[in-house]
Amino acid sequence: MLGLALTFFGGSLQIRQPNAGTVETVNKFLRADNLGMLANNASFFAIMAVGEAFVIITGGIDLSVGAIHCLSAVCGAMFLSYFGPGGAGSGASPTWVVPAAILLCMGVGTVCGLLNGAGVVLLGIHPFVITLGTLAIYRGIAFVMTKAQAYTNFPSQFTDGFIRHQLWWHGHALYPVPLLIMLGVTAAAGWYLKHAVTGRHVFAIGGNEQAALFSGLPVKRVKLKVYAFSGLTAGIAAIIMLGYYGSASSDAGTGYELGVIAAAVVGGASLVGGRGTAWGALLGALIIQMISNGIIILNIDQNYSQIIIGSVIIIAVLWDRINTALRERRLTKSAQAVKQTSMEN
Repeated sequence: MLGLALTFFGGSLQIRQPNAGTVETVNKFLRADNLGMLANNASFFAIMAVGEAFVIITGGIDLSVGAIHCLSAVCGAMFLSYFGPGGAGSGASPTWVVPAAILLCMGVGTVCGLLNGAGVVLLGIHPFVITLGTLAIYRGIAFVMTKAQAYTNFPSQFTDGFIRHQLWWHGHALYPVPLLIMLGVTAAAGWYLKHAVTGRHVFAIGGNEQAALFSGLPVKRVKLKVYAFSGLTAGIAAIIMLGYYGSASSDAGTGYELGVIAAAVVGGASLVGGRGTAWGALLGALIIQMISNGIIILNIDQNYSQIIIGSVIIIAVLWDRINTALRERRLTKSAQAVKQTSMEN
């Protein structure tokens, strides 16, 4: 629906074709370069939103996802800059630089997520408090490490040779790697939630943690896993960001928390726990990015973007509360009908 609205109300744009010497009228929203940019921007948020959805399904929250993304990106950027053009290790250009950078970003993200989970599980502190604190800690570490400077000049085999690998379509450069990584992560996470035993434990803990505990489920272990996975997805998003933009600094990922949580909630993850899907988080990320894209296309003041996204979160939560109340009412009526039938018999 949102895509249709942007298609019809976004208007058109006249573009001069330099080779043909003609002027072509194209839809602002359906332009190949606009759709490609939308998909690439959504990939960062969608991957992190999938990890956030896991945490939310268990009834938790991870406010530090943007800071973890930042710290992972900074560590990867410093490593890649060292082996990039002009770096101290640029002479050798070893073939293991790219896989090592990928493992570094993923490892930093996972460790940060594990620390969040340890704070929640071992210290018994509310996840809002723990992740709010680690948000400041992780970003502060990134600031100290970089001394507020940006790191660039990465090896070309990581940027143009990997993340920014181009495919040409109707004269437009498309970057399929971020999209493929996003779909791969979402598909793997979706399968895990639906078919893996531990995936079903995630829903059970979010639905009723005490009941799950009394049933013998490894509640603490599952919580550690979901927070670690949330950190891992932030690290994967950092890999894409580094390769796509070719730089990183201590302000990377600033404000991403709002967009990531909004994507998970809009995609159907219930903040009370027990409900949510990986594909829903992906869809939510696309909706959030389409809203941001629509603000530009419709020439709306950019200062309203945070207001609009915040309103979308509130509407999504209210809708979830209404659906939950209606579902409980139907279950109550069904139970009463069964009880009445049994009494009559």
